Amino acid sequence: MSAIKKILVANRGEIAVRVMRTCKELGIKTVAVFSEPDAEAPHVMYADESVLLGEAKASESYLNMDKIIQAAHDSGADAIHPGYGFLSENAEFARYCREEDLIFIGPPPESIRMMGDKTRARELMDDSGVPYPPGTKEAIEDIDEAESFAEEIGFPVLIKAAAGGGGKGMRIVQEKKDFKSSLRGAKSEAMNAFGDDRVYIEKYLENPRHVEFQIIADQHGNVLHVFDRECSVQRRHQKVIEEAPCAILSAEMRQEMAEAAIAAARACNYVNAGTVEFMVDKDMKFYFLEMNTRLQVEHPVTELITGVDLVALQIRVAEGNELPLKQEDIQKNGHAIESRIYAEDPSENFLPSTGKLHKHRVPTGGNVRIDTGVEEGQEISIDYDPMISKLCTYGPDRETAINRMRRALEEYEISGCRTTIPFCYYVMNHPSFREADYNTHFIQNHFNPEKMTMLREEVSGLHKALAAALLSKKRASLHSISNGSRKAAESDGMSTDAYSTWWKNRNH
Repeated sequence: MSAIKKILVANRGEIAVRVMRTCKELGIKTVAVFSEPDAEAPHVMYADESVLLGEAKASESYLNMDKIIQAAHDSGADAIHPGYGFLSENAEFARYCREEDLIFIGPPPESIRMMGDKTRARELMDDSGVPYPPGTKEAIEDIDEAESFAEEIGFPVLIKAAAGGGGKGMRIVQEKKDFKSSLRGAKSEAMNAFGDDRVYIEKYLENPRHVEFQIIADQHGNVLHVFDRECSVQRRHQKVIEEAPCAILSAEMRQEMAEAAIAAARACNYVNAGTVEFMVDKDMKFYFLEMNTRLQVEHPVTELITGVDLVALQIRVAEGNELPLKQEDIQKNGHAIESRIYAEDPSENFLPSTGKLHKHRVPTGGNVRIDTGVEEGQEISIDYDPMISKLCTYGPDRETAINRMRRALEEYEISGCRTTIPFCYYVMNHPSFREADYNTHFIQNHFNPEKMTMLREEVSGLHKALAAALLSKKRASLHSISNGSRKAAESDGMSTDAYSTWWKNRNH
């Protein structure tokens, strides 16, 4: 066991800044890596030192393993934190770090490989007694046999890529007549996204909820859970709103799911932070979905309800230390919500909306957390993920957290591109969300772009009216001060013209 002295953060944006903040608190030096367009990005400015990787293309910068490893050696870093995305779930990169005597702040490459292969993961869950949806245990080889299997378990079914996630290589098939064409489409997309066209079938759970458990494990056999999150508000199978804890779990079901998550982690000899994701059906039965072998985007809501710094634990575990906590030490208190602020147009099916941030005024106030990696004047380009920030609010209960989020979204000002702020505000005001009666089809079932626009315009009108009232009050106050000053000036022998000149210069 040796203390880490310098960490290269192999990422960009808000997650790079977030990791560096904990490093500073721990007295650990940081190294930023960046592409040419990110030369003046906040994560570069925040780090103790920085290294240029190459041009904007990710394959020439943030995905270039050789350049990142060389940057670590050149800067004297003894560890690499991959953040999320890019190389964070790349088993080859984790192995490469190990071979180069660099500490990879994440799980072993063997664990990443096992859980990254969805068919292998299902086999492990079967062996460990963790429930998973009915489906094929192995990748599909014969289309006709696959079609017969789909008929056997009953439509609708889900075709999923064996080698990836994020909605790539995924198709929902409602009827037999669409099966073969959907299968071919899924295989083609999987090959393009992951270089691997293997797919498998599982029973599609109708109206499910997406509930996940944060786990943390050390090298000494200790595996803990850090409670649960719900991430059911999604677009294109990717999350937009998250909350912790899940509002519908009983104490008994929460304990049962937590034990399943820990069993899943033990099944692949997991070490470091990870997330075990489940689907919960309409009958409140849960099924293993997948394991994300990295820190999750939505980890701040877990930190807010537990007071645990997950990045600090990641570093401690990577150093070879035992976890400083026991399961009973981790308690949940209150409720937290995260809104992902993307540069996307929710009224146009969440299409990317690039442009320069002419204005980026973040909300403030008690129990408001914002993680961001961009500033005013920066360009939001098509080269990288369109996330601008993660806005989180905390309250002693769910209603307070929602109301606080609504207020924070009202205060959030961005100009230069379309964002998901109006959509997040719409969600916070929707009865189904407020009553915790929603599932992964929230957008399909409840989202109305016209109502979203009307709601946002109402807020904008209120802001304008308030601004006008404040301006009027300020002018009246200035007029009163002006008259009082004029009288005082005249009593001091100052002429009206001289007073006017003085007042004009004073206000400039």
